[in-house]
Amino acid sequence: MMKFAMAVEHQLIEAAQKLSKDAGRLRFGAPVTHVYNPLAYAWNGHESYLRRFGGSRKDVVFLGMNPGPFGMVQTGVPFGEIGAVRDWMKIEAVIGRPGPGLEHPRRPILGFDCTRSEVSGQRLWKLFADRFGSAEIFFERHFVVNYCPLAFLEASGRNRTPDKLSLAERTRLSKVCDAHLRAVFEILRPKWVVGIGEFAARKIEMVGEGMPFKIGQILHPSPASPAANRDWAGQAAGQLQALGIWQND
Repeated sequence: MMKFAMAVEHQLIEAAQKLSKDAGRLRFGAPVTHVYNPLAYAWNGHESYLRRFGGSRKDVVFLGMNPGPFGMVQTGVPFGEIGAVRDWMKIEAVIGRPGPGLEHPRRPILGFDCTRSEVSGQRLWKLFADRFGSAEIFFERHFVVNYCPLAFLEASGRNRTPDKLSLAERTRLSKVCDAHLRAVFEILRPKWVVGIGEFAARKIEMVGEGMPFKIGQILHPSPASPAANRDWAGQAAGQLQALGIWQND
Protein backbone atom coordinates (compact mmCIF):
# COMPACT_ATOMS: atom_id res chain seq x y z
CA MET A 1 0.00 0.00 0.00
CA MET A 2 2.81 2.38 0.81
CA LYS A 3 4.17 2.21 -2.76
CA PHE A 4 0.95 3.62 -4.20
CA ALA A 5 0.94 6.52 -1.72
CA MET A 6 4.53 7.43 -2.60
CA ALA A 7 5.03 10.49 -4.82
CA VAL A 8 5.65 9.69 -8.47
CA GLU A 9 9.21 11.02 -8.53
CA HIS A 10 10.07 8.99 -5.43
CA GLN A 11 8.76 5.84 -7.08
CA LEU A 12 10.91 6.60 -10.16
CA ILE A 13 13.95 7.23 -7.96
CA GLU A 14 13.42 3.96 -6.09
CA ALA A 15 13.04 2.06 -9.37
CA ALA A 16 16.18 3.66 -10.86
CA GLN A 17 18.23 2.84 -7.77
CA LYS A 18 17.16 -0.81 -8.02
CA LEU A 19 17.99 -0.84 -11.74
CA SER A 20 21.43 0.62 -11.06
CA LYS A 21 22.16 -1.98 -8.40
CA ASP A 22 20.85 -4.94 -10.39
CA ALA A 23 22.53 -3.93 -13.67
CA GLY A 24 25.75 -3.10 -11.84
CA ARG A 25 26.09 -6.72 -10.72
CA LEU A 26 26.16 -8.02 -14.31
CA ARG A 27 29.43 -8.89 -16.04
CA PHE A 28 30.27 -8.77 -19.75
CA GLY A 29 33.01 -10.38 -21.81
CA ALA A 30 35.05 -9.50 -24.89
CA PRO A 31 34.89 -7.49 -27.02
CA VAL A 32 33.48 -5.33 -24.20
CA THR A 33 36.33 -4.06 -22.04
CA HIS A 34 34.65 -1.29 -20.05
CA VAL A 35 31.11 -0.85 -18.74
CA TYR A 36 29.82 2.50 -17.54
CA ASN A 37 26.86 2.76 -15.17
CA PRO A 38 25.89 6.44 -15.03
CA LEU A 39 23.07 5.62 -12.61
CA ALA A 40 25.90 5.02 -10.13
CA TYR A 41 28.70 7.57 -10.70
CA ALA A 42 26.38 10.19 -12.33
CA TRP A 43 23.48 9.60 -9.94
CA ASN A 44 23.40 13.29 -8.99
CA GLY A 45 22.45 14.20 -12.55
CA HIS A 46 19.89 11.44 -12.94
CA GLU A 47 18.24 12.10 -9.60
CA SER A 48 17.99 15.80 -10.45
CA TYR A 49 16.26 14.88 -13.72
CA LEU A 50 13.75 12.62 -11.97
CA ARG A 51 13.04 15.12 -9.20
CA ARG A 52 12.68 18.07 -11.56
CA PHE A 53 10.58 16.47 -14.28
CA GLY A 54 9.29 13.12 -12.97
CA GLY A 55 6.79 14.42 -10.45
CA SER A 56 3.59 13.54 -12.31
CA ARG A 57 2.07 10.87 -14.50
CA LYS A 58 2.69 11.34 -18.24
CA ASP A 59 0.62 10.98 -21.38
CA VAL A 60 3.60 10.12 -23.57
CA VAL A 61 6.80 8.25 -22.64
CA PHE A 62 9.68 8.12 -25.13
CA LEU A 63 12.04 5.17 -24.79
CA GLY A 64 15.68 5.15 -25.89
CA MET A 65 18.14 2.27 -25.96
CA ASN A 66 21.10 3.04 -23.67
CA PRO A 67 23.49 5.87 -22.72
CA GLY A 68 25.65 7.54 -25.33
CA PRO A 69 29.33 8.32 -24.55
CA PHE A 70 28.90 12.10 -24.73
CA GLY A 71 25.36 12.29 -23.39
CA MET A 72 23.98 10.30 -20.49
CA VAL A 73 27.42 8.85 -19.80
CA GLN A 74 28.53 12.39 -18.93
CA THR A 75 25.36 13.88 -17.38
CA GLY A 76 23.23 11.02 -16.07
CA VAL A 77 20.25 12.27 -18.11
CA PRO A 78 18.76 10.19 -20.97
CA PHE A 79 20.01 11.50 -24.33
CA GLY A 80 21.80 13.99 -22.07
CA GLU A 81 23.54 16.31 -24.50
CA ILE A 82 25.25 18.78 -22.21
CA GLY A 83 23.91 22.00 -23.71
CA ALA A 84 20.33 20.73 -23.58
CA VAL A 85 20.62 19.47 -20.02
CA ARG A 86 22.38 22.55 -18.66
CA ASP A 87 20.72 25.32 -20.67
CA TRP A 88 17.23 23.99 -21.43
CA MET A 89 16.50 21.69 -18.50
CA LYS A 90 18.51 23.89 -16.10
CA ILE A 91 20.22 20.85 -14.59
CA GLU A 92 23.89 20.88 -13.69
CA ALA A 93 25.29 18.44 -11.18
CA VAL A 94 28.58 17.24 -9.78
CA ILE A 95 29.41 14.02 -11.65
CA GLY A 96 31.64 11.35 -10.16
CA ARG A 97 33.90 8.81 -11.88
CA PRO A 98 33.48 5.07 -12.43
CA GLY A 99 36.44 4.19 -10.20
CA PRO A 100 40.12 3.25 -10.57
CA GLY A 101 40.75 1.09 -13.63
CA LEU A 102 37.12 1.25 -14.75
CA GLU A 103 37.41 4.30 -16.99
CA HIS A 104 38.38 3.91 -20.64
CA PRO A 105 41.33 6.23 -21.43
CA ARG A 106 39.66 7.29 -24.70
CA ARG A 107 36.28 7.93 -23.08
CA PRO A 108 37.00 9.88 -19.90
CA ILE A 109 34.13 11.02 -17.70
CA LEU A 110 34.32 14.80 -17.66
CA GLY A 111 30.75 15.50 -16.64
CA PHE A 112 29.48 18.92 -17.63
CA ASP A 113 33.03 19.90 -18.64
CA CYS A 114 32.89 17.51 -21.60
CA THR A 115 33.24 19.48 -24.84
CA ARG A 116 31.96 16.73 -27.16
CA SER A 117 28.35 16.88 -28.29
CA GLU A 118 25.92 13.94 -28.28
CA VAL A 119 24.30 14.43 -31.68
CA SER A 120 21.35 12.13 -30.97
CA GLY A 121 20.53 14.06 -27.80
CA GLN A 122 21.09 17.40 -29.46
CA ARG A 123 18.58 16.51 -32.18
CA LEU A 124 16.02 15.00 -29.81
CA TRP A 125 15.92 17.80 -27.26
CA LYS A 126 16.02 20.50 -29.95
CA LEU A 127 12.90 18.98 -31.50
CA PHE A 128 11.12 19.21 -28.16
CA ALA A 129 12.49 22.67 -27.38
CA ASP A 130 11.45 24.05 -30.77
CA ARG A 131 7.93 22.68 -30.41
CA PHE A 132 7.22 23.35 -26.74
CA GLY A 133 9.51 26.22 -25.84
CA SER A 134 10.27 25.47 -22.22
CA ALA A 135 11.28 22.17 -20.68
CA GLU A 136 8.54 22.60 -18.08
CA ILE A 137 5.83 22.64 -20.76
CA PHE A 138 7.27 19.60 -22.54
CA PHE A 139 7.56 17.55 -19.36
CA GLU A 140 4.01 18.29 -18.25
CA ARG A 141 2.83 15.51 -20.58
CA HIS A 142 6.02 13.84 -21.82
CA PHE A 143 8.97 11.95 -20.36
CA VAL A 144 12.11 10.29 -21.74
CA VAL A 145 13.72 7.14 -20.34
CA ASN A 146 16.31 4.62 -21.53
CA TYR A 147 15.77 0.88 -21.61
CA CYS A 148 19.29 -0.06 -20.53
CA PRO A 149 21.29 2.04 -18.03
CA LEU A 150 24.71 0.73 -19.07
CA ALA A 151 27.14 1.88 -21.78
CA PHE A 152 29.49 -0.71 -23.27
CA LEU A 153 32.92 0.13 -24.70
CA GLU A 154 35.35 -1.95 -26.70
CA ALA A 155 39.15 -1.74 -26.44
CA SER A 156 39.24 0.87 -29.21
CA GLY A 157 36.77 3.06 -27.33
CA ARG A 158 34.03 2.16 -29.77
CA ASN A 159 30.51 2.13 -28.35
CA ARG A 160 28.88 -1.33 -28.42
CA THR A 161 25.08 -1.27 -28.32
CA PRO A 162 23.14 -3.80 -26.20
CA ASP A 163 21.74 -5.60 -29.23
CA LYS A 164 25.31 -6.58 -30.18
CA LEU A 165 26.02 -8.38 -26.90
CA SER A 166 26.12 -12.16 -26.73
CA LEU A 167 22.82 -14.00 -26.33
CA ALA A 168 23.59 -14.98 -22.74
CA GLU A 169 24.55 -11.40 -21.86
CA ARG A 170 21.44 -10.01 -23.53
CA THR A 171 19.24 -12.47 -21.67
CA ARG A 172 20.61 -11.51 -18.25
CA LEU A 173 20.48 -7.80 -19.09
CA SER A 174 16.94 -8.00 -20.46
CA LYS A 175 15.64 -9.56 -17.27
CA VAL A 176 16.86 -6.57 -15.26
CA CYS A 177 15.87 -3.90 -17.77
CA ASP A 178 12.45 -5.41 -18.51
CA ALA A 179 11.57 -5.32 -14.82
CA HIS A 180 12.52 -1.67 -14.56
CA LEU A 181 10.66 -0.70 -17.73
CA ARG A 182 7.53 -2.44 -16.50
CA ALA A 183 7.82 -0.51 -13.23
CA VAL A 184 8.13 2.78 -15.14
CA PHE A 185 4.99 1.96 -17.11
CA GLU A 186 3.11 1.20 -13.89
CA ILE A 187 4.33 4.39 -12.22
CA LEU A 188 3.74 6.83 -15.09
CA ARG A 189 0.64 5.14 -16.59
CA PRO A 190 1.13 6.66 -20.06
CA LYS A 191 -1.41 6.73 -22.85
CA TRP A 192 1.38 6.32 -25.42
CA VAL A 193 4.86 4.80 -25.30
CA VAL A 194 7.06 5.69 -28.26
CA GLY A 195 10.19 3.79 -29.17
CA ILE A 196 13.06 5.96 -30.37
CA GLY A 197 14.26 3.49 -32.98
CA GLU A 198 13.37 -0.10 -33.73
CA PHE A 199 15.17 -1.70 -30.77
CA ALA A 200 13.21 0.39 -28.25
CA ALA A 201 9.93 -0.21 -30.06
CA ARG A 202 10.44 -3.99 -29.88
CA LYS A 203 11.15 -3.79 -26.16
CA ILE A 204 7.97 -1.78 -25.57
CA GLU A 205 5.92 -4.41 -27.38
CA MET A 206 7.46 -7.23 -25.36
CA VAL A 207 7.39 -5.61 -21.92
CA GLY A 208 4.13 -3.72 -22.41
CA GLU A 209 2.08 -6.66 -23.67
CA GLY A 210 -1.39 -6.43 -22.17
CA MET A 211 -0.81 -2.97 -20.69
CA PRO A 212 -3.34 -0.20 -21.46
CA PHE A 213 -1.30 2.10 -23.69
CA LYS A 214 -0.72 2.57 -27.39
CA ILE A 215 2.70 1.94 -28.94
CA GLY A 216 4.46 4.06 -31.55
CA GLN A 217 7.90 4.44 -33.08
CA ILE A 218 9.97 7.30 -34.45
CA LEU A 219 13.23 7.29 -36.37
CA HIS A 220 16.30 7.20 -34.13
CA PRO A 221 18.23 10.50 -34.37
CA SER A 222 21.67 8.85 -34.48
CA PRO A 223 23.97 10.28 -37.20
CA ALA A 224 24.95 6.66 -37.91
CA SER A 225 21.59 6.35 -39.65
CA PRO A 226 21.65 7.91 -43.15
CA ALA A 227 17.91 8.55 -42.94
CA ALA A 228 18.34 10.53 -39.71
CA ASN A 229 20.73 12.93 -41.44
CA ARG A 230 17.97 14.13 -43.76
CA ASP A 231 15.75 16.45 -41.68
CA TRP A 232 15.39 14.11 -38.72
CA ALA A 233 13.27 16.62 -36.80
CA GLY A 234 10.81 16.97 -39.65
CA GLN A 235 10.54 13.22 -40.06
CA ALA A 236 10.08 12.57 -36.34
CA ALA A 237 7.49 15.30 -35.94
CA GLY A 238 5.62 13.92 -38.95
CA GLN A 239 5.62 10.44 -37.44
CA LEU A 240 4.24 11.74 -34.14
CA GLN A 241 1.55 13.68 -35.99
CA ALA A 242 0.61 10.63 -38.06
CA LEU A 243 0.21 8.63 -34.86
CA GLY A 244 -2.07 11.34 -33.46
CA ILE A 245 0.22 12.09 -30.52
CA TRP A 246 0.97 15.61 -31.72
CA GLN A 247 -1.36 17.87 -33.65
CA ASN A 248 -0.38 19.22 -37.05
CA ASP A 249 1.23 22.65 -36.92
